[in-house]
Amino acid sequence: MGYCLPQSDKDNSWSFCPSIAPAYIFVVSFGLTALVHIIQGFWYRKFYSFVVVMGAAWQTGGFIFRILSIMHPTNSGEYQAWFILILVAPLWINAYVYMVMGRMVYNFHPKKKIYGIKSHRFGLYFVLLDIATFLVQVYGAISASGDNISNSTALRGIHIYMIGIGVQQAFILLFMILAIGFHRELARQPKSKRSTRVMALLYVIYGVLLLITIRIIFRLIEYSNGLTSTVPSHEAYMYIFDSTPMFIACALLNIVHPGAVMPGKESDLPSRKERKRRAQRDNTDRVDGDLQYLHNPLPRFDSATGDTRFQQTV
Repeated sequence: MGYCLPQSDKDNSWSFCPSIAPAYIFVVSFGLTALVHIIQGFWYRKFYSFVVVMGAAWQTGGFIFRILSIMHPTNSGEYQAWFILILVAPLWINAYVYMVMGRMVYNFHPKKKIYGIKSHRFGLYFVLLDIATFLVQVYGAISASGDNISNSTALRGIHIYMIGIGVQQAFILLFMILAIGFHRELARQPKSKRSTRVMALLYVIYGVLLLITIRIIFRLIEYSNGLTSTVPSHEAYMYIFDSTPMFIACALLNIVHPGAVMPGKESDLPSRKERKRRAQRDNTDRVDGDLQYLHNPLPRFDSATGDTRFQQTV
C-alpha cells in the first residue's frame, strides 16, 4: 500500500496525500476499453483504430505509473511518467476522431469532399495539426515535471502546455464547422438504415469532441492561478473532469464503432497510388467518350423533304 510522506519532505513528489483506489479503477476501465478496441480493430479489419487504442493504452499506463508513484512517493521518474501520459494521452483520441471523419466524408458525401477539402486530405490536415499541438503539449509537460526545477520553470512549462491545449481547442472548433457542413449534407439524403447508423456515428463524434472540450477547459482552469491553485491538490477534480470524460469518449467509440458503420475494404480511403490510377482511368474513359461522340452520326433535319437524316461528323 502507498503511504504519505510529510509535505515538508523535500523528496516527496506529491503536494497532497493521493488515494490509490480510484487509480486502480481507471487502470481497469481504460484497460478494458483498450482491449475491446484491439478486438474490434481486428474484427472489422480497421487498423487505423489502433490510434484510439494508443489513447486508451496511454491512459492505462498513466494510471499504472500513478499507482507506482503513490506507492513510491520519492520516485520522481514514476511521478513524471504518469503526469506526462495523463496530459497528452487524449490527443490520440482527438486524432482518431479526425481520421474517422475523413473516412465518413469519403464514404457518405456524394462529392467526397467538404468545403473544397477532399476526404483523404481532410483527416490528414487535422491529424498534422493535432501532431503539432501534441509536440507543444509534450514539451510543456516535460518542462513542468523535471527534477529539481524551480517554480518559475515549472510554471513556464505549464503555460506552454496550456497554449498547446488552447490551440488544440481552436482546431476542434474549426473541425466542428466542417463537421456541421457534412451533417447538413447527410440531412438532405433519403432516410435509410444506413443513414441512421452514419448519423449515430456523427453524434458520437460530437459527443467525443464535447468531452475533450470539457477536459481542456478543466486543464485551463486547473493552472489558471499558477502553481498555488488549489485544484491540482484535490484529485477528485481530475477524476471528474479529465479521466471520466476520456473514459466515456473511448467507450462511446466502442459502442458505435466506425468499423461497424463503414465495413469492408471498399470503405477504406484509397492510397495515393490507387487515387492516381483512378484519375488516369477516368481521363481515359472521358477521352474514349469524346471520340465515340465524334464518330457517331448526328441527326440532321432536311427542310426540303421533311426527313431526318444522319450526318457523320468525321
